[in-house]
Amino acid sequence: MKVSFHLNGNFVEADVLPGQTLMEYLRSQWLYSVKHGCDHGECGACTVLIDGKTQNACLIMMHTVKNRTVETLEGLGSQETVQKIQRDFLEEGAIQCGYCTPGMILSAVTLLNENPTPSEDEIRDALTGNLCRCTGYVKPVKAISK
Repeated sequence: MKVSFHLNGNFVEADVLPGQTLMEYLRSQWLYSVKHGCDHGECGACTVLIDGKTQNACLIMMHTVKNRTVETLEGLGSQETVQKIQRDFLEEGAIQCGYCTPGMILSAVTLLNENPTPSEDEIRDALTGNLCRCTGYVKPVKAISK
């Protein structure tokens, strides 16, 4: 089946299999910021933005992204055009193993688009869907606060 949508600013017409998840498709397109984690929407490793809102790509079936906008971390910036939130994560040492980082950054983007000056509690609430075993959330919270 064909599914047309926007991916990281580009129009895409994808041939997908019935039952294929967005995570499976994105990984097949070499978008490795979308990590394979729990497959149950609990860890946040596969977080993407769909129409500007965070979603777990492992729970999204490809046919549901028809005519929508999907963004991964790769669409947020590059080494040449690092976004402020990415720079803040780097400067605060909020990136350790890097497995949860893309999801945390995309969760931060959604939060900051809705509330440019969130409290620490609001930041922690926005990160609840992103499991991290390395940082203890202190550094990511500090980065998002910047």
